[in-house]
Amino acid sequence: MHPILAIVFLPLLAAIVGGLTNKAAPAVFTKSITTGALFISCALSWPIFLGFVAGTVEPQVVPVLQWVQSGTLSFDWALRVDTLTAVMLVVITTVSALVHLYSWGYMEEDPDQPRFFAYLSLFTFAMLMLVTADNLVQMFFGWEGVGLASYLLIGFWFRKPSANAAAIKAFVVNRVGDLGFMLGIFGTFLVFGTVSIPEILEAAPVMSGSAITFMGMRLNTMDILCILLFIGAMGKSAQLGLHTWLPDAMEGPTPVSALIHAATMVTAGVFMVCRLSPMFETAPVALGLVTFIGAATCIFAATVGTTQWDIKRVIAYSTCSQLGYMFFAAGVGAYGVAMFHLFTHAFFKALLFLGAGSVIHSMHHEQDMRYYGGLRKKIPLTFWAMMMGTLAITGVGVVALHIGFAGFHSKDAILEVAFARGTETGQFAFWMGTFAALLTSFYSWRLMFLTFWGKPRWIESEHIQHTVHKTPAQAGEDTTGGYHPHESPVSMLIPLGVLSLGAIAAGFVFNRAFVDSAEFWGSSIFYNEPLIHALHNAPVLVKYAATIVMVLGFVIAWFAYIKDTSIPGKFVAQFRSLHAFLYNKWYFDELYNLVFVKPAFWIGRQFWQKGDVGIIDRFGPNGAAWVVERGVGVAKRVQSGYLTSYALIMLLGLVAAITWILM
Repeated sequence: MHPILAIVFLPLLAAIVGGLTNKAAPAVFTKSITTGALFISCALSWPIFLGFVAGTVEPQVVPVLQWVQSGTLSFDWALRVDTLTAVMLVVITTVSALVHLYSWGYMEEDPDQPRFFAYLSLFTFAMLMLVTADNLVQMFFGWEGVGLASYLLIGFWFRKPSANAAAIKAFVVNRVGDLGFMLGIFGTFLVFGTVSIPEILEAAPVMSGSAITFMGMRLNTMDILCILLFIGAMGKSAQLGLHTWLPDAMEGPTPVSALIHAATMVTAGVFMVCRLSPMFETAPVALGLVTFIGAATCIFAATVGTTQWDIKRVIAYSTCSQLGYMFFAAGVGAYGVAMFHLFTHAFFKALLFLGAGSVIHSMHHEQDMRYYGGLRKKIPLTFWAMMMGTLAITGVGVVALHIGFAGFHSKDAILEVAFARGTETGQFAFWMGTFAALLTSFYSWRLMFLTFWGKPRWIESEHIQHTVHKTPAQAGEDTTGGYHPHESPVSMLIPLGVLSLGAIAAGFVFNRAFVDSAEFWGSSIFYNEPLIHALHNAPVLVKYAATIVMVLGFVIAWFAYIKDTSIPGKFVAQFRSLHAFLYNKWYFDELYNLVFVKPAFWIGRQFWQKGDVGIIDRFGPNGAAWVVERGVGVAKRVQSGYLTSYALIMLLGLVAAITWILM
């Protein structure tokens, strides 16, 4: 059996076994089956990836079964294994395996653990289906599968109203993006006559410059198709306009946040654009849109992240911002660089999310950073793991030696390639990305200082003090209010250690393969060699830009949250409107509520009150049904049981019928 079959289908098998046994078997059974399956998939994925790095593995397609034969539409279910797939395989299986292990400790007290682990494995299978797709329909199958699984995971605590609302919001917002994705697939089949990805990419250059009628207008064929496909990516990867579901998805358990928002579902849009990169290269308008939306998302999310107090929401907006970096890298044509940041981001963002979960676990599920403080001595292992993640996301490194943490290599490369592109949108992306890097450094160190430095503030948290049972000895501790933060169990600390290694070394080790090696990528993406050459010849100031703003962001955060903690309050008082604008997420939710939600509810009420009750009920249950019911009552009276009565009625009916015919 080919290893790719085991990699993809082991999580599905584990999800089925775990889901069917559920509470009929001990929770440890489901946890062992699902976690073991993911570690096997992970162990099989790394040799494939390293084989592509070393040049010893060739791309191939592994057939599974014949799927659809309908007229001119014909395709099989087959698993494509090339460099792009291999990158996603190690990202998905590694993070998912570690999240499974982490969840042993984090979800230990939850009574629904079997269901949770089955959902995790189902999600992983759907994501693996997406990245191994050999045709657009198969990709869409995985695309919708991760949407379903994310709905189940975000709303896992379904008895919690906010979790239900967040799950529905994620599902509905993604349906908007998926409509664009479906139209893009339909249009692609209409133009190319196939849904096979290799055949589409081979024929794409021929269609460059052609026109198609869309909504009554003659427009560039490839621009329209790629824009529709990108709308799908905007929804799945939470880009500006369809981003509103991502922060609310924090209502799910923290391991869900790490799995969905760090390495898997939210990167599906980036993967799709890179997979179809030869197609996007024939659509300059679409690429310009990708660049602009990515840069705008990058700066939008970074500004909002500077004002949030919920530790998970800060990291969620950070994810949104980092996805913007990936998209504008793809938009300027540096698809390998975009995938490089996707790869490194998976390690340090999963580390930050799981580290935040460890903090939340130690603080009795308190998520407000205003009630943290002084935790670096209480939970030192979590502190150092979070420190590694922070150094990686802020891009700490030495430019002259080209040595640094993971984000230093990938994010700096994105800024340099955006500048090197030389276009107006590229310049816009460079400046927005540079400013976002400053804000990233600020809010990342703000999170660290509020959480791990300063005086302990958990005594002020009503949530902690009201839910923790104090011993008499603890009750006498004035400094902590009777609560002592504790380090997480080993099952949670091991994933933090592994991911810390990735946050430290992933950029340095794989930089040359991802950025400089056309042979590494082969034909899996469009590789622009002149652009990469220009990247390395960027001006010195451009190369130092990210490091300069990183240091500046650190200094500002240090002054505001360590040196003089009155600065944030003074800033908010001075710029109250600006702070409210950023804290309320640029009022996107309020705008959508006014423009879409309230009108939708109004229309629904009209259909209900006037359509359903006023028309259907009036002429249905209260109309025709009422007449039938009364008629039945009258008819019952003639049911005497005497044959002579029935004969008389039949005779009268016959006479009436003959009379009607004669007259």
